[in-house]
Amino acid sequence: MLETVSQGFQSAFERLRGVKELDPDNIDEALRDVRSSLLEADVDFEVVRDFLARVKQRAVGRKVETRARDSSGRRLRVSPGQQFVKICQKELVELMGPVDPSLAKQRGATSIMLVGLQGVGKTTVAAKLARYLEKKKIRPLLVAADVYRPAAIDQLETLGRQIGVPVHRGAEDQSPPEICRAAAERAREERLNGIIYDTAGRLAVDEDLMAELEQIAAAVEPANTLLVCDALMGRDAINVARAFAERIDVDGIVMTKLDGDARGGAALAVKAATGVPIKFLGTGETVDKLEEFRPEGLASRILGMGDIVGLVQDFEEVVDEKQAEADAERLLKGQFTLDDLINQLKTIQKMGSLKDLFGKLPGMSGMAEQVDEGELVKVQSLIHSMTREERRVPGVIDKSRARRIARGSGRDPKEVHQLVERFDQMKALMSALGQGGGGGLFRGGMPGLGGGALAGAGAGGMDPLAMLGGGEAGGRAKGRTRPRNADTRKKNKRKQQKRARRKGRR
Repeated sequence: MLETVSQGFQSAFERLRGVKELDPDNIDEALRDVRSSLLEADVDFEVVRDFLARVKQRAVGRKVETRARDSSGRRLRVSPGQQFVKICQKELVELMGPVDPSLAKQRGATSIMLVGLQGVGKTTVAAKLARYLEKKKIRPLLVAADVYRPAAIDQLETLGRQIGVPVHRGAEDQSPPEICRAAAERAREERLNGIIYDTAGRLAVDEDLMAELEQIAAAVEPANTLLVCDALMGRDAINVARAFAERIDVDGIVMTKLDGDARGGAALAVKAATGVPIKFLGTGETVDKLEEFRPEGLASRILGMGDIVGLVQDFEEVVDEKQAEADAERLLKGQFTLDDLINQLKTIQKMGSLKDLFGKLPGMSGMAEQVDEGELVKVQSLIHSMTREERRVPGVIDKSRARRIARGSGRDPKEVHQLVERFDQMKALMSALGQGGGGGLFRGGMPGLGGGALAGAGAGGMDPLAMLGGGEAGGRAKGRTRPRNADTRKKNKRKQQKRARRKGRR
């Protein structure tokens, strides 16, 4: 997501590494990289020029004089490069915000009219918004007001059945405004306190489209009018947003397919260019992949700092808190098994793509593109080919068992041993932390690492991503499957053997 923009900022930070003061010369040099990346990402030229001017105005003359203390009381010194990052983050947030993702109500009901060109994903967004409203304890009604696109009504009804939301379709002789008016009456009669109008689009903005939308708005007076834009449209998204905003009162924008575009400049520029804020982001194809837009989160991801708040929200959507606590307790006692691991990997899959997950991890966003999505499937296939005893006690897996497991999963026996080895290392580490060796490292720091907000989604404190051979999870570069230090591995094994002998003597 927005890799083109991120690369420009990263190049700028590298240029400022080691400088003692931010001056006009080194700032101009750094901003040239930012300018190139923003323009390449299809950000409007006027928006780019104003953004760079504000960054330069804030940055010139900043000296290395800012000091602070961290949680342990150590004094920290902030470099010019770090100050530049902070300035860029603040300006990016101001460029894209402020944003109020809340939806207005009218006469006690949350009504939303979706508008936009054909092919931007309005019908899918309608279903996603219906799912979003249900999570807010609102009972929605979907309205099929697109009578022109073939199968548009059937598509909405299919999505409605998938999520268990009723869909209103009009009679063949009814016009879109009449369909919407009848749907509003039905919602009142059935005491549904949410209604989403899926209107028709065109290949381009034209008078007929705008006239019809104005008639629908006049007929039902929606509390919220949201424009759906496709991030792949680039600068055209800005022109489309302006055209719609000139004719109807647009309250916000839903940006779709942002996860499928390395540029995504429309997400940065649309608020500054049109005054209409982005309210929601479509981050995947499934109906639960809709998130409230947070400018600070996207700004942090662009600058390579991750988005821990967004990550917490993703985990909270799929995690059973009580089960998470139980997993954490057993892990810290050394009782975690491969059965537990497979459950946590399934949890990760519910959250979406690994690339998006890594993009939200602080310090790991640059590795998102290196993540191999197939590694999840590989690990799952290996574990599913094991017997119940092997999953509970991986140590019983010898060469013969490894060959059988490999045949059952279509893998190599070496991969079986590598999986067990990584699992044993992580289990030993977390067990040591549970006995006090970690000094509470995973209890009050990074959420999800033992008792934090993400506990359980990360295997109750264990990071299941580190079980994947690809990527950088667990401090391991992509493709590296063996520990970094063979001596350390032998030393850990001897320690485990000694502990086992002591237990045996007791």
